[in-house]
Order: sequence, then structure tokens, then C-alpha cells
Amino acid sequence: MTRHTDLRLYGRLLAQARPCWPYIAAIFLLDLLSSPLGLLGPLPLKIAVDSAIDGHPLPPALAWVFPDPFISSRSGAVAVAVGLLIAVAVVRQLQNLAGSLLRAYTGEKLVLGFRARLFGHVQRLSMAYHDLSGTADSTYRIQYDAAAIQYVPIDGLIPFVTAGFTLVAMLWVTMSLDWQLALVALAAAPVLYAVSQRWRGRLRVQTREVKTLESLALSVIQETLSALRVVKAFGREEYEEQRYRDSSAHGMRARIRLGLVGGSFDLWVGLITAVGTAAALWVGVQHVLAGVLTIGELLLVMAYISQLYEPLRTIGKTSSSLQGYLTSAERAFALLDRAPDVVELPDARPLARAAGAIAFRDVSFAYEKDHPVLGDISFEVPAGARVGIAGRTGAGKTTILSLLTRFYDPDAGQILLDGVDVREYRVADLRNQFAIVLQEPVLFSTSVAENIAYGRPGATQEEIIRAARLADAHDFVVRLPAGYQTRVGERGMRLSGGERQRISLARAFLKDAPILLLDEPTSSVDMQTEATIIDAMERLMRGRTTFIVAHRLSTLSNCEIRLEVQDGRVVMLETGGGVLVAAGGKQDA
Repeated sequence: MTRHTDLRLYGRLLAQARPCWPYIAAIFLLDLLSSPLGLLGPLPLKIAVDSAIDGHPLPPALAWVFPDPFISSRSGAVAVAVGLLIAVAVVRQLQNLAGSLLRAYTGEKLVLGFRARLFGHVQRLSMAYHDLSGTADSTYRIQYDAAAIQYVPIDGLIPFVTAGFTLVAMLWVTMSLDWQLALVALAAAPVLYAVSQRWRGRLRVQTREVKTLESLALSVIQETLSALRVVKAFGREEYEEQRYRDSSAHGMRARIRLGLVGGSFDLWVGLITAVGTAAALWVGVQHVLAGVLTIGELLLVMAYISQLYEPLRTIGKTSSSLQGYLTSAERAFALLDRAPDVVELPDARPLARAAGAIAFRDVSFAYEKDHPVLGDISFEVPAGARVGIAGRTGAGKTTILSLLTRFYDPDAGQILLDGVDVREYRVADLRNQFAIVLQEPVLFSTSVAENIAYGRPGATQEEIIRAARLADAHDFVVRLPAGYQTRVGERGMRLSGGERQRISLARAFLKDAPILLLDEPTSSVDMQTEATIIDAMERLMRGRTTFIVAHRLSTLSNCEIRLEVQDGRVVMLETGGGVLVAAGGKQDA
């Protein structure tokens, strides 16, 4: 994962937050009110002690505001102190309310936008990335790491900056009352800074480890629940539970270590500020005894010193706690920076509807280096032909289909569609030429109608029903509780295997693509259902270039062209006229 400097991460996060800058500015201005409110907070106590109890006059600024009865009487001074206390409390609560609402709205808006951007990018990444990384890590980064966009600018940078303003204000007021006390209190600042700098790197490293381990634990959950039927069938529930416990235990220990690092930092901050406060109190008492300060002024100065330390604590803690958020931001941007392996050319060709002529020319491909899957594959398919691809599991049959749709790009050679390299077409236009029916049908947890119309979201109800009739699905769909509006459940598990496959066929009918890819579509259904699906497929294949994958050539008797793939090479290619390609994949003259 790419390492980023803090400044670069701040820059990228602020750039990402650009649409919400007006809201962030409003939050910042509201937080700036904390400085004057903090200055006014201890003032009622000073008035009560010095003016109401000891009989000193009100501070000049207040004497100018309030009329004579309040200035000359002790009861008036008490009323001023009480009124000021209530007024400051009311304003502070209103500030907190407005700030909380604005923070919640802005934070959620930021997170939603960033998550959507990450999710959109992940979908555009190549299948090679998902094959290697799995889905759990991407899910964790989208759902959890993306929240850093909320915390860094709103709960990190804004408190950090406003704490700086508060620190300057408190220091100026304290210096005006007793500069010696202010200097004693300020002596703790460089020590706090040094401690925060020392702990910052440790927190960053520890947080990064926690994120990685939590992602691994999430992958165990996702893997187990997606294969729950297999887990139950083999009675491996306890094994999977233990696997999750072991994975989570590593994360637990990492979080404990992170808590220990954070707790030790808080301990040092508390000790340093306590020593500073004690030193200031010692000097302050000496000044009261010497007549330099009144008791009320000492109370006011000590209150300001405690508030002087609060922004120092905030600056120190924020600079350290930000490391966790910056780690999340670093992980999210690492995902966003991942470049797709399948890249569309800047001047890619548009493609409305292909004729369907396909040619493979010396195509080689490997998912990993030094582990080739296909080698020097060559064959040609005229538009409208049916191509049967047979071979044992792992021979490379499905990979040929994946290269056709540019889920991957070949390492060598060319794949031509209507005489043009598929890499020259717009990716979306190219994939729109294919309708795919897989061995294990993929449905989404929406309605039957939405699943059928997945390839054509704007299809009318009549078009959906027509596609279902062509796929022999209409009869069972209308018997469902809500007909076409029945929700099929996660991965379509409320339907049988044959029903799911016929919904997939209906989806292909509705898309009406010129090229059809059938990857062993009848291998997981019974004989009766297979016959129904084959009849529907016969209707679907008419007038389309069709690729059918099967284990045996004998099941592909209705194909004009039949390929047999073995160890990544075409060892036999047959048409109605006989063998065109012999073992080794070289075309005969």
C-alpha cells in the first residue's frame, strides 16, 4: 500500500470534501465562538467573589454596560454574575446544538459521497484485482475506512485550528492579568508537543495493523456465510467459529496494544498539564499573598489556565488521534489509486450493434506470471455461428469467454470483433454486445422483474413478460406470491436452481445482444428442467453468434464449430467439413 505524508493526505481529503466546504466553513465559524465563550465562562465567579463578597467595583467593561444600581450594590453584582452565567450557558448550548446538527449533516454527506466514489471505482477495477484481493478488504475500506473523510476535516482539523485560536486568546488574557503566571503555565506547551510527536508514529503503525487484521476477520465472516450450505453439509460450524475466533483474537490483541499506546499518551498529557497547573497555582498564591492579585483574580487566572491547557490537550490529542483517521484515509485512497488493468483508449470506437464475427489470433493469457492459462489460441467464428468449447475443468474454457468480454486483456495476441481489436472499442459498448448465462445463475435480492430487466433497466412490463415467456419462466413466475414483483432473496435463494436459470435466460432474451455466452447453463439442473432450458436456449441462439461451454464435445452436437481445449491450447477444432486445427494449435494450410 502506498504511504502518504500527512500533508498530502490532508490535501486529498480537503479536495474530496470540496462540495461541502461552505458547511465546513460554517462549522469552523461556530467553533470559533468557543474562544469568547471560554473567556466569559469564569467571569461570573470573579464578579461574585470580588464584587459581591469583597465589595470591589465591577470590571470597567461591565460597568459601562449596566446601570448604576448594579454597579453600586452587592446584590446588583450578584444579579450581574447570575445573569451572565445563565446567558453564557444558553449561548453555549445553542452553539453546541447548531454545531451538532451541522456536523451530522456535513459528515454524513461527505461519507456518502466518498463511499459512492470508492464503490464506483471498485466496480471498474479489473477482475484480476478482485481475484487477488477478494471482496472483504474492499468492503472494509468502503464501509469503514471511507468514514475518515468525516472525521479528519470536521473532528480533526477544525478542533485543531480552533484550539489554536482559543490558545492565543487565553494566553493574551492571562498575560494581561499576570504575565509571570502565563509564562509558567505556557512552559508545558513544548513538552506536550514533543510527547505528541513521539507517540504519533507509534499510533499510525498500530492503527494500520488493526485495520488489516479487522479486514481479515471480516473476510472469514463473508467467506463462511457465502458458503453456509457447504459448512452445514460437512458439519464444520465449530471449525469456522474457531477460525473466526482466532482471526478476531489477533485483531483484539492489536486493539489492546493500540489502546495501551493511546492510554499512555493520555497519561503523559495529564501528568504534564497537572504539573503545569500545580506550578501556576503555587506562583499564583504567592502573588495573592504579595497583594499583586485579588482572590477573584486568582480564581479567574486559574480558570483561564485550565482552559489554556484544554486547547493544548486538544492539539496534542488531535494530532495523535488523527493518525488513526489518516491511516483509514490512506487505505481508502490506496484503493482509489488502484488503476484498472483493462483500460479504455482515449479515442475508443463506439459500437452500436456488432455483426458478431469473432477471431482469436495467437492469444496467450496468464492470471499470474509463470502460470499460463492459454497459449497461442487461434480460431475464427463467422457471425451467427454456434461455437462449442469442450475440455476438462481448468483447461481454459471460461477464460476464453472472459477475454471476449474484456474482463481481462490477453498478454499476447489479438481478439477481433468484426475485424477490429476489442481493445479499440469503448468498454461499455463492447460488453453491451454480450448476453451471458452462467453455470451458477446470478440473481440479485430484488424482484423477479428487476432481475429480468437488469440488462435493460428501462424495459416495459410487457417486454419483461415477453422475455419470460420465451425463457419458459412466465408460468412459474405468475404463481409466485407477488408475481413479477416477488423478491427472490439473496442470490435468488427463494427460487429453485432451474427457476433461477430460466430467469437468467429471460434476462438474456430481454437484452437481445448479438453475441450469446453460455457457460455450462444446464449442468446443475435435473433432466426435465434441462430439456425445458435447452428448448429456451434454442430460441435464444437463433440469429446470434453463440459460444457454449461444456465438458464433452458430444454434448455440443448442434454447434457448427467445436473446439476442444486442453492445458490452455486448442487441440482440435471441427466444423461440418472436418478437422481444421490439429494438436498444437497451428492452423492447417
